[in-house]
Parts: sequence; structure tokens; C-alpha cells
Amino acid sequence: MKINVKNFNVNLDDKHILNNINLDIKRNSIHAIIGPSGCGKSTFIKSINRMNDLVKNFKASGKILLDGKNIYDDDIDVVSLRKRVGMVFQKANPFAKSIFDNVAYGLRIAGCEDSDYIKTTVLDSLASVGLLDGVEDKLYESALKLSGGQQQRLCIARAIAINPEVILMDEPCSALDPLSTLKVEELINGLKEDYTIVLVTHNMQQAKRVSDYTSFFLDGELIESGKTGDIFSNPKCDKTENYIEGRFG
Repeated sequence: MKINVKNFNVNLDDKHILNNINLDIKRNSIHAIIGPSGCGKSTFIKSINRMNDLVKNFKASGKILLDGKNIYDDDIDVVSLRKRVGMVFQKANPFAKSIFDNVAYGLRIAGCEDSDYIKTTVLDSLASVGLLDGVEDKLYESALKLSGGQQQRLCIARAIAINPEVILMDEPCSALDPLSTLKVEELINGLKEDYTIVLVTHNMQQAKRVSDYTSFFLDGELIESGKTGDIFSNPKCDKTENYIEGRFG
């Protein structure tokens, strides 16, 4: 396993957001997190690279093990953790910089000064997300000129440029048109050869198309988890079946 979550809880102020989550996420797999709005999906994946540390009055208990090491131990360097566990957000968030500088950003922040290495990594990352051919002659133009789908693929390129081990994706296709969604889904499928991917999605068909495993969250609890085919064809819990059949949520 790449990630082991053990008795993990999250509180914000006096509100219990996640309750005693126990979940294993396999290496080089795509693991979908599904559930209605407000069930704790985004809080959960942001806990995997400790982005929630930035939230006022956030409190966590239990363990999230990355390669056997609890990321909430006192000796964890959070900056180093976030290099290992990248994040792609719901809405594409390119910086107001050139396409090249967007992808190079993480490398430079990490202190890399080797211009040849940076250039090679930027081009390789853009190629990996299927964007290089369309932007090779526009590398030093503003990333904000790209279409929504291109911007999201650029953000994925920015995430993989620092060579993470895990990529967290919080509804990466929710703001995209069907064609752009298809391209991002194809990209996600290809990335699992090199990365472990945790994908939050409201789109049940997307979860079925791209994920190997699916976990269903409801009211801050993990209701059911398993192989995606089993979850959608033969769920063990009535709550899971009612949700994926669209009876609520």
C-alpha cells in the first residue's frame, strides 16, 4: 500500500468533519472518492498533504501513513511532504505567468538553478499531459490565454514537474466541457503508471470510467470501499446503492 489511513478524525471548531476513517490506497492505482456535497471528501484528500493545516481551528487525530510513515508526526517537514504529494484543484489555477514559468515554478521554489534541467523537465511534463504539441511555440506567452481544458492539463503538468509520488485531484473536470473532460480522463488513466492518484468526483460515470477503487463517504464517515466494479455493480450497503443510483445527493 502507498497510503494507509488509520482511525483518522478531523474537527473544525466544534464540528466533526471526518469520523474514524480507515482506508488503504494502493500504489499506482486510481482511487475515487465519491459522496454528496459536504460529506468530507475534499477535507479528506487535503489531509493527505496537510493542506488543512492552513485552515483555522483545524484539528486532526489518528494516522495517515505514507510508505509507512505517519505524515502527522512532529518530525514531518510539510514542505517536503507536499513535494511528494501534489494537488490539482477543482478550478484550474494557472499563475499569471508564462506557460513555461508555470511548469517551472515548483522546481525554482525548490531551489533548482540548472536551466537545462528545468527546460527538459518543463518540456517533458507538458508532453506527459499531451499539451506540448499545442503550445511549443507559445511557451513564453501567458498561461491565462489557454482554454479551460488546457489550463487544467497545465496545472497537472505543474504538479508532476516536481516528481511527486501521489497526485490528489479535487474534482478536476467539474468546470470542463465534455471534450476537455475526456482528454483529462485519458491523461489520468495514463498517469497511474507513474503515480498514485486520489480523485474526488461527483460524476459517477467518471468514477466508473477511470478509477480502480472507489470509496463512498457520507456525513463524514467512510460507508463502503472496494474495487470500483464491485462498488457500482454489487454494493454491500444500501446507502451506497441509493447514492450511486441517484436516489439522494
